[in-house]
Amino acid sequence: MRGVEYRGLTRIEGPVVITERSANVGFNEVVAVYDREEGRRLGRVVDISGDWTAIQIFGSTTGLSADEARVEFLGKPMELRVGPGLLGRVFNGLGEPIDGYGNILSSVCLDVNGLPINPYARTYPRDFIQTGISAIDGMNTLIRGQKLPIFSGNGLPHNRLAAQIVRQAKILSGGQCENGSSYGGNSEAGAEQFVVVFCAMGVKYDVARFFLDDFEKSGVLANVVVFLSLADAPSLERLVAPRCALTAAEYLAYDRNMHVLVVMTDMTNYCEALREVSSIRGEVPSRKGYPGYLYSDLASLYERAGKIEGSSGSITQLPILTMPSDDISHPIPDLSGYITEGQIVLDRELFQRGVYPPVAGLPSLSRLMKDGIGKNMTREDHKDVSSQLFAAYSKVRQVRNLSSIIGEEELSEHDKKYLKFGEKFEQVFLTQGEYENRSIDRTLDLGWQVLATIPKEDLLRINQEFIGKYMVFA
Repeated sequence: MRGVEYRGLTRIEGPVVITERSANVGFNEVVAVYDREEGRRLGRVVDISGDWTAIQIFGSTTGLSADEARVEFLGKPMELRVGPGLLGRVFNGLGEPIDGYGNILSSVCLDVNGLPINPYARTYPRDFIQTGISAIDGMNTLIRGQKLPIFSGNGLPHNRLAAQIVRQAKILSGGQCENGSSYGGNSEAGAEQFVVVFCAMGVKYDVARFFLDDFEKSGVLANVVVFLSLADAPSLERLVAPRCALTAAEYLAYDRNMHVLVVMTDMTNYCEALREVSSIRGEVPSRKGYPGYLYSDLASLYERAGKIEGSSGSITQLPILTMPSDDISHPIPDLSGYITEGQIVLDRELFQRGVYPPVAGLPSLSRLMKDGIGKNMTREDHKDVSSQLFAAYSKVRQVRNLSSIIGEEELSEHDKKYLKFGEKFEQVFLTQGEYENRSIDRTLDLGWQVLATIPKEDLLRINQEFIGKYMVFA
């Protein structure tokens, strides 16, 4: 029976309170807990047994009395109010406005838990997104509707890279290259802009401030919805924040037919909160103490990205996660790599050498790249240039390892050319300014420029027709 209050709690364990089970209580149902000192505190049902119900409080249980507390089951899941006034607003991790402008003027409330997109309803992602960053556009292309995480480490410029992508990302269609050939990636006419949903989980205030200031300076703030769950927020709020953000994204994409770019940082903080909550609930831990359902929990977030049949909108995800100790085999990046369609890996060695963005050439990949490049999408030589750059840079790594053993002087002239290629690739192709926005045409031309460093007979992955058409040998 809804609206009935139950007095007293069986016990209090950190942010979790246990009460005798009420009839018809549902998992993830919102609960109001009342006490004399703090008044009303919200929580949600996290576990149900035959005799009791576990409720996790959004916030602290300090001062809560087991004898005096009253519990009311509200009979509904946690919801987010959405409407046309969503853009330009700032919310906390629970979806409550914190920008001083009051609630959204709308009667539409959506369940934040949502559901992954039904595979049968999905439309295969194919549209090229130009980020203006050569390391991504040229070799790890982002596709509309894709989920492509950034694997980073503490101190690396993942936030700067994400902000640059937000500023520059465009869906381009129907253009012409400077050389006259037709393709879909270099025409500003018809370019479609993204609206952005930004979600911060467990980050420090200065990180959140960096993004907000960058959005404001670049003029995109009016097209951004922000959800902030900072480092001093309760663990449970970090678990709810990305679900609120994705609910807002789904409304904008599938109800308002917009192209939405969702940036979520830092997924490592989300997983740490999940581990903390799991430990409090007494669950059996799995790898490195994380719960055994970490994979399915991450999938419930990542699989809410994509395009669906019958809607012109789309959700493209750009989650950011910091790898503990730069370990790409850690459970968080490891499981994320299985669920998502590739990854952008930032390299500490490149960063220390002054390369920005320090995108690692070999570990990074985009599994949907092949479906969004080529003639009529980017440029006819895109696939060949990308493949040859990967192959040549792989050879560079081998030559550098050999050089560290026998010395550069002992290398053959052929190997020395690859050392020169590696230096030019990193300094000319990878390195670009934080506010430098390169077209795909410019990116591919730079690719040809650095490939001219290696012998022509080594260009085995490139169609001979393209060599004569695009390359000018030094």
